[in-house]
Formats: sequence, C-alpha cells, structure tokens
Amino acid sequence: MDQITTHVLRDADTEIKVLSLGCAVMDWRVRDIPVVLGYAEPEHYRQNPAWMGVICGRVANRIAQARFVMDGVAYALPVNNPPHHLHGGPGGIGKRNWQMSPDGDRAVELRLVSEDGDQGYPGKVDFRVVMRLEGGRLTWEMDALPDRVTPINLAQHLYFNLMGQGTVADHSLTVAADRYTPNGPDLVPVGRIDPVQGTDFDFRTPVRLSDGEGWDGNLILTKGAGPAARVVAPNGLGLRLWTDRPGLQVYTSNTLAPALPKGPGAAHGRFAGLCLEAQDFPNAVNEPAFGSILCSPDAPYRQVTSIEIG
Repeated sequence: MDQITTHVLRDADTEIKVLSLGCAVMDWRVRDIPVVLGYAEPEHYRQNPAWMGVICGRVANRIAQARFVMDGVAYALPVNNPPHHLHGGPGGIGKRNWQMSPDGDRAVELRLVSEDGDQGYPGKVDFRVVMRLEGGRLTWEMDALPDRVTPINLAQHLYFNLMGQGTVADHSLTVAADRYTPNGPDLVPVGRIDPVQGTDFDFRTPVRLSDGEGWDGNLILTKGAGPAARVVAPNGLGLRLWTDRPGLQVYTSNTLAPALPKGPGAAHGRFAGLCLEAQDFPNAVNEPAFGSILCSPDAPYRQVTSIEIG
C-alpha cells in the first residue's frame, strides 16, 4: 500500500495541511481556528465515505443511472449512490494516492495518471493539481490531459465551519447566481434551468443557514469580477470564493454522520459543515442543455478556484 505523504502550507496566520491521498485538505487553520472538517489520521482518508476535503472526479457529482452515451457507445459506470454514480465512483481520483511534490511553504503539486477504463471511463488521463497559498487565499489549479475524448468535471469537496465548532446554522451565505438546476427527489437535476427567485436557492442576498432545512443543489453562477460566493460567521471570519467554473454545488452536510475519528474542529453531523463545490453542471453527460464536459488532447480540462478565509 502506498504511503500517504503530507505537506503543510503556511503564510501569515493561515496553515493548511495537504495529503497526497485524494489531494485532500486535512486541516485548515486561521488564527489557530480549524475552519474545515477532517479526520484524525491520514489513513482514514482511504475510506472517507463523505469525500471529506478531497478533489472529486473524474466526474464530480451524480451521473444518472451510472451510464452515459458518447459517439454512440454506452459506458457503464460503478453504482455507488444507488442507482447513480457519484463523484467518480468508489475508486475515483479522490480515493487515490497522488504523487506529491512540495514547493516550499506556499505551494504543492500533485499528479496522478488514471488509465483507460478506470471506473468505467474511456481514455487515459494525466491529472495535475497545484495548490498555492497567498495570505489567507488558497488557489487550486486543476489540469487534466486525456489521450482521447472523455468527460471530466472536477470539484474540491471541503466542509467549511468558520467557527471551528458547533454547526454552520449561524453562518450566512451569499451566492452570485440568479438561476439553478432543480433536482428531483434523488438529487439528480431534472434537466431544467430555472430562476432562483421564489425558491430556497435564492442566495442573491445573504441567507442565514438556520433559515432553511438544508441544501444540496447546483447554482448557475453569474459572471463578474467579484466573488462567486461569500460566507460570514458570527466570530467575524469570512470566506470568499472565486472560480472559472459555471456551477456551484451548495451542500450543508445534510447526511453527514460520524463514521471515522474526527480531527480538530466541529463534530461531524448534519449542518456541521458547508461545502461550496465549484463545478460544471451535474449529470451534464446526459443533459445536452447543461453544456459539454467532454475534454480531448486538443481541449484539455482546466479549473482555477480560489478560497480566501480571514
């Protein structure tokens, strides 16, 4: 079994521990407050039923019925969220041990080769993630170069709790999005693009999370120079997110339960953390109106997402 390696990024009053397993952020401290949920030991991330802190893929979020058709060929994927495929499958890149190359206190590079047929996906893909810390801002540069046409959609899956304890019920969230992709009862989008006005997914003005019963859905971001999302906690800490992706999954850890010994920070449970997963739209491989997530040697994948806490 490959040894899991770690690297700590440090700048000003921010310290972030990164694992080679899944590119996971195991710990993120701001003024010594643990602002993400995590497990107690790196080895726990080999199981990680909640995708805690990792990069999800090859295709993040759900693929309906665990199948898609490309160029007339049907591809069957492993079912790990019955009857659907979730976050790249049970052996997806968030469950794999990457090659880690630290670059001082401010950056780390991680690489992984996913072979043709991995988790049912076509093509060999070279993945590269660079994480850079500048002040309180962590930036992910995610690149993927396939050797043939294949779907790719990556997402970081950190659970934030800016208080370092309790729940995120008293956090407020603002998202620059006036449309969303409504879900069916199985949390797969029904294929429509609807306005957020009059729905629970209207975060255009700050929403206190205790005012809802929990969220798990994809917002369509409005392009602009400002942050795509903002979070404010009662202790005065704030989070700002920028991304070049068109979607943002808002998830309030509705089904999170204690499964493994936890690391520093809030106890794992419903509303213990807030995930803000920058992504392309869920189930896009089966919904042409959602835009293509097909990548190729001539059109490789790239995502740049930054999160600043302070």
